[in-house]
Amino acid sequence: MRAKFLIPVGAAVVAAACGGGAKPAAQGAVSAAKTLPPVESSVVTPAERSLFGALPARMDAPGETATGAQIALGRTLYYETVLSEGHDVSCNSCHALNGYGADGRRVSFGHKGQLGSRNAPTVYNAAAQVAQFWDGRSPSVEAQAKGPILNPAEMGMPDSAAVLAHLRGSPQYRAEFAAAFPDERDPISYDNVGRAIGAFERGLVTPSRWDRFLQGDSSAITEQERRGAKTFVAAGCTACHSGTYVGGQVMQKAGLVHPWPASADSGRYAVTRQPADLMVFKVPTLRNVEMTGPYFSDGSVASLDTPIAMMGRYQLGLQFTPAQIGDIHAWLRTLTGEIPVTYVANPPLPAGTGF
Repeated sequence: MRAKFLIPVGAAVVAAACGGGAKPAAQGAVSAAKTLPPVESSVVTPAERSLFGALPARMDAPGETATGAQIALGRTLYYETVLSEGHDVSCNSCHALNGYGADGRRVSFGHKGQLGSRNAPTVYNAAAQVAQFWDGRSPSVEAQAKGPILNPAEMGMPDSAAVLAHLRGSPQYRAEFAAAFPDERDPISYDNVGRAIGAFERGLVTPSRWDRFLQGDSSAITEQERRGAKTFVAAGCTACHSGTYVGGQVMQKAGLVHPWPASADSGRYAVTRQPADLMVFKVPTLRNVEMTGPYFSDGSVASLDTPIAMMGRYQLGLQFTPAQIGDIHAWLRTLTGEIPVTYVANPPLPAGTGF
């Protein structure tokens, strides 16, 4: 884990980022939520714009550029069901690329119909985030891609050797791995499975109307959407949800100001067993958030308006008015991007990989 990229933002830091507007309550204390004054103008200032950034064409890691052969192989592997023990589950089963990279379920179904324990986050715009999984246990999409394949409740393969045996049984995969990793004597390796899928996922970007606005097209969003952006900034939401991906860059505790409602998910604590990591999660990207419900790690909330209100209360100590919730929701719709239909087209899968 590249711990230097995992920034545990404390309540005091968030309060400072919010201009001191939201003060964390004492441990166990309960106080009334404050109201946020309505914004006075719908003009998004240069300073407010600077809190965000337009999406790049790809999210390649610094100093690395994926080849066309690696991307093509990764695309095929993303849809490949023989990477699962029952030959019926692929990456796309839980992260459907024609469904904004999620599956719309509270939790996903895996091997033999088993239910997962967490909501499947979107894979779109994920590769540039600080880490992968809700608890941040994988530092990259390349590392993350190797996890579900061997997870007994997800794709259920017994070990990496079984995965490689399937792939080596296909003349097409032998040729595609050789083309993708031409300098390696044995290109069909489990690390290269992750590298190829990661190469493909690093192109899963969804530019939206918000990007056009940031790039200078003032007509790309409406007055209400601009007002929603300003309300989002004024409330202090950008302490965690800022930058190009409007989130995804820090780990944060759920329940900074008021204790979070009871949850069976302990967050990053399940990885580290450190008390400070109890209820700490990776802050999700808000890109395509309107299309990727239900929300939170347990998928417990269906309506987007509810998380807006909950974030205001439990993270910031604010009670948003219905009008403010409507404005923020309207702005979040501008983050719904365009699915790269050609890039994610389902490829023909090789024959001869099943036993």
